[in-house]
Amino acid sequence: MANAARKRATYEDLLALPENVVGEIIGGELFAQPRPAIPHAVAASHLGAELVGPFNRGKGGPGGWVILDEPELHLQGGNVLVPDLAGWRRERMPQIPELPAIELPPDWVCEVLSPSTEAKDRVDKMAVYRREGCQHVWLVQPASMTLEVYRLDGETYRLVNTWKGDAQIRAEPFDAVALDLGALWAR
Repeated sequence: MANAARKRATYEDLLALPENVVGEIIGGELFAQPRPAIPHAVAASHLGAELVGPFNRGKGGPGGWVILDEPELHLQGGNVLVPDLAGWRRERMPQIPELPAIELPPDWVCEVLSPSTEAKDRVDKMAVYRREGCQHVWLVQPASMTLEVYRLDGETYRLVNTWKGDAQIRAEPFDAVALDLGALWAR
């Protein structure tokens, strides 16, 4: 007997998940994983803090962005993604929607990698971000204390740079202000 075709996941499937997991739908498949470990949370929280002041609020930087922690993105093809951080240029999102999810693709996303999510983040989610025209993807790896910055170049992402450790960096699209990479690592 042949394998039955797998049922496409629905938003109702996401809503049925326990509260202690993060659920996403990518290419019709439901992915669920426990809340991230502390080093993951530290990296995402501290990176958000580094960016929100100068870019979201314009304190010590140019402003012009809306940056959100773990927004729920409802994208084409029924994809529901929850990046660790996402940002929209103000001219594309002049007001933050008063909805539980955002349908406007972000201009920038950051995924904090963990052993259980790295392949999904690098392959599946980056493919969705590419199709949606997200201009920049940052991949943060707390275990190796690295940041990889990718820029959309036509139909593919091009690696712009990789930094490691405690460097002071200027990483696009936020290169107007130096960021303290060392602030991201739980120590």
